[in-house]
Amino acid sequence: MAVRFSVAACSAVLSAQDAAIDITGKWDFQVETSAGSGTPIVTFKQEGEKISGHYAGQLGESDFTGTVKGKAINFGFTLSVQGQSVVFTYAGTIESNQAMKGSVELA
Repeated sequence: MAVRFSVAACSAVLSAQDAAIDITGKWDFQVETSAGSGTPIVTFKQEGEKISGHYAGQLGESDFTGTVKGKAINFGFTLSVQGQSVVFTYAGTIESNQAMKGSVELA
């Protein structure tokens, strides 16, 4: 299932030319699905193109890893939901120092 996500607020820094995007900080996500919506908190630590961090939402919490290449962001993790492992894969675009959008795949 693919669903959309957007970011309501964050604390991250983009350079004037967007040459060195750094998403380090706490982000408040807004996730909309056919089953409802959620507002997980995602904390990123960026080192070059590598990112790591922590996801905390209604379905649980997990550490994750991923990448930022230019304005493209990808990260994923696995949560146990009602006794089953569910893989969450986020892919999106960083639009500004306070916004990103994209989709999440649940498998």
